[in-house]
Amino acid sequence: MSICAVVLAAGESKRMRSKKCKFIQKTAGKPIISWIREALIEAGADEQVYIVGHMQEQVRQVLGEEVAFMMQEKQLGTGHAVMQASPFLEGRNGLTLVVRGDTPLITAATLKNTVEYTRSGGYAAVVITTDATESSELSRVVRNSNGDVAKVITGSKSGDRKPYEGDTGMYCFDTALLVSALGRMGSNGRSKEYSLTDALDIIIKDSRKVGAFKAHYEEIIGVHDKYQLMQVSKLMNRRICRNHMLNGVTITDPDSTWIEASVRIGQDAEIQPNTILEGNTVIGEDARIGPDSRITDAVVGNEAVVFNSIISSSTVAEGVHVGPYAYIRQDSRIESHTRIGHAVEVKNSSVGSYSKAPNMALITDADIGENVNYGCGCITVNFDGNVKNRTRIGDNSFIGSNSNLIAPVNVSDNTYIAAGSTITDDVPPYAMAIARSRQTVKEDWVLRRKRIRVRQLKQKS
Repeated sequence: MSICAVVLAAGESKRMRSKKCKFIQKTAGKPIISWIREALIEAGADEQVYIVGHMQEQVRQVLGEEVAFMMQEKQLGTGHAVMQASPFLEGRNGLTLVVRGDTPLITAATLKNTVEYTRSGGYAAVVITTDATESSELSRVVRNSNGDVAKVITGSKSGDRKPYEGDTGMYCFDTALLVSALGRMGSNGRSKEYSLTDALDIIIKDSRKVGAFKAHYEEIIGVHDKYQLMQVSKLMNRRICRNHMLNGVTITDPDSTWIEASVRIGQDAEIQPNTILEGNTVIGEDARIGPDSRITDAVVGNEAVVFNSIISSSTVAEGVHVGPYAYIRQDSRIESHTRIGHAVEVKNSSVGSYSKAPNMALITDADIGENVNYGCGCITVNFDGNVKNRTRIGDNSFIGSNSNLIAPVNVSDNTYIAAGSTITDDVPPYAMAIARSRQTVKEDWVLRRKRIRVRQLKQKS
């Protein structure tokens, strides 16, 4: 039996107060509409049509050409929206899922179970319901003595706050019966809107069974404004953290740890508080990340340590120690068992195994070999005002503190650079380069010039 899906994504998103429509707002690094698309695919609904309207070009750009789109020029209710999908649905057999486009927490498991419940129960339609309260403003589902749906009361306000079974606005229909019901629907009174619950009424009046499948309330939360986006993002992040923890990752404080859906983390890695992992980041086994770190589109190897630091678009190999306050960015590669220490920045550079830059240094557009000591205050001076040039430092070299290497320059293997040097020429193997002015000492200069510094004491008034 084939399964297709109709996704309602035509709302005006006024409450979002954004230049971007609510359907492409991101949660856990992924647009809301993409979460829904992937859940539907996993549930077996490969053929999908999206009902678009306001800011439709944004939705089209996110989803691409692998799905169908139908335009809803005027927003005249959920029934009217699904009517736009009639050309897509006509002639199809099987089942159709109708899903709201602003519910990123809906799971493939719930959709799949709804389909199976519809199929096994011989239902013409199934309403996905949830436990609701009057404040949730969901329509009320009323069941008959057999436990099937007798009717859905829209806009019901009983005046109390007692829990009830609410209609989530998501359904599973027999496709042929849905198309038939859509063709017989009329608008409601003065509003001239078409509610999809009218299709349920038609199916029930045709003596067909309509069932109800209950989902967890968390899954059906819609995103209409930035506050709700924050609420859903927290729930999504907690779900992601839970999955990682169940797979053997230690997350000390999930409430302060943010991990996007695309991130992969190895077994026995430890993620400490106030850490953000984004994009296509991969964290190796037994690595320790955080606290107070951000890693974006980067690979961190097994047993590496990153704390109080930022890494983006780079690779950090096994056993590397990064931080505190280091910044590794833009296509850098740090080889195994290297140390990038306090306040060190690395950009578009490679640093070989067992090398170390312990303190306050800048490595830009450089290729540093193995077992190199890169001293405090050292800088590869890469920009001549016109182009950026590269610096090469060979294996087993020692770069003394506060040295400037003026690119392009090549420091060969097994060399020493004296502290405070400014290197402009290549240095051959086994040499030591000193490039600083000679020290001059003028004895008794302070006495002759009467420049002894005396602390001035404030006089009492």
